[in-house]
Amino acid sequence: MKRLFDLLLGMLALVLLAVPMLLVALAVLLTSEGPILYWSDRVGLRNRIFRMPKFRTMRIGTPPVATHLLPEPDAWLTPVGAFLRKTSLDELPQLWSILKGDMSFVGPRPALFNQDDLISLRTQRGVDALVPGLTGWAQVNGRDELSIPDKVALDEEYLRRRSLWLDLRILLLTCIKVARSDGVSH
Repeated sequence: MKRLFDLLLGMLALVLLAVPMLLVALAVLLTSEGPILYWSDRVGLRNRIFRMPKFRTMRIGTPPVATHLLPEPDAWLTPVGAFLRKTSLDELPQLWSILKGDMSFVGPRPALFNQDDLISLRTQRGVDALVPGLTGWAQVNGRDELSIPDKVALDEEYLRRRSLWLDLRILLLTCIKVARSDGVSH
């Protein structure tokens, strides 16, 4: 049922967001050199690596690490990068990953391939059994402000409590958080 929900909502979102996605693509293209999309290796279901697209917010040559690990992260941002991240518009291409089945609308955010501490802790807690999501319980309860153990604890809570109603609640809370730019630190 969750996969059917993802497919239907994903196709609807693609139709409704086609024009904004085109405008964001043009903004990225016109304000910085390099490709419009950035494809990063992410950890999915059962720790399988998949390629996840985002609108590119960082300059070409940025090291492939979590943004908070970069020295002076703001120095790596493109001219529209901060705005795209603050509004979460950089995440829109992940609709492709949802339609493809690598991601769901709701689940733990996919870890970068080199976030060994996060991957290890999620595996220990059984969270690797979940399809990663565009948003999740940890995102609506702190996002970038949470420590890795706190994120994993919330991911584990989602694993135990998951339901269609919880997913709908998380999606609603995500819309509110994105509108307020809550929990975004970079």
